[in-house]
Amino acid sequence: MSDQAKISSVGKRHALVTGASRGIGYAVARQLLVQGARVTLMGRGEAALEQAQASLAALGEVDVVSGDVAQQHDVQHAFAAARARFGPIDILINNAGQAVSQRFDRLDEAVWQQMLAVNLTGTFHCMQAALPDMLAQRWGRIVNVASTAGLTGYAYVSAYCAAKHGVVGLTRAVALEVGQKGVTVNAVCPGYTETDLVQEAIANIVKKTGVTPDQARDRLAQRNPQGRLVQPAEVANAVMWLCQPGAAAVNGQSIPVDGGEVMAG
Repeated sequence: MSDQAKISSVGKRHALVTGASRGIGYAVARQLLVQGARVTLMGRGEAALEQAQASLAALGEVDVVSGDVAQQHDVQHAFAAARARFGPIDILINNAGQAVSQRFDRLDEAVWQQMLAVNLTGTFHCMQAALPDMLAQRWGRIVNVASTAGLTGYAYVSAYCAAKHGVVGLTRAVALEVGQKGVTVNAVCPGYTETDLVQEAIANIVKKTGVTPDQARDRLAQRNPQGRLVQPAEVANAVMWLCQPGAAAVNGQSIPVDGGEVMAG
């Protein structure tokens, strides 16, 4: 293998992707398989996972495990099953997430706790479950799919913003702890992306404002200076770069994928 191929390949490494049955998670899993990784898809819906597995099977070795990232027991059980099939986990992509829109003064504690559990605590559970493998072999890549909501504020999604800001902070803290141990921890922060979450946001705008779906979609797209929604494959490209051996010097970063909406100072 040439030096360039070594830089650009994830080889036969074992990658686990949460929220992998659709959207960004599915796009990341697909690119990992194309690069030669063995991929475990994790999510809550077994039927959707099996459908994703079937559609990706021609690209390489892919398996599924089911579980709720917000539940530590589920994560431990799922990760153990993944190891039994493909061995230690080398790459972890924390993509599972959920957003609920509500005005802050009407936000109840149950929704607040749900947003923290899925978006932040779930990331915590998965990082804790995967890190022992990476530290033992002194190589690993963790990429947390955060959001531009982790870098700035958005009205009516305060709990989601708080959780994603937490993911960015967690990413930075753990990156410092493992930086000398061959493991990198980074985040990508997509802007409004062509996923089911955005479709739900569009439906919510339509319901609350009476605009058409196209008008609601345009309203979200205009937040991006490029005037469009980001595509899942574009987020996956950024994730893949962070997984490469050649990205070893990139650690503790939160990289916007948003057409320039958020610019770090």
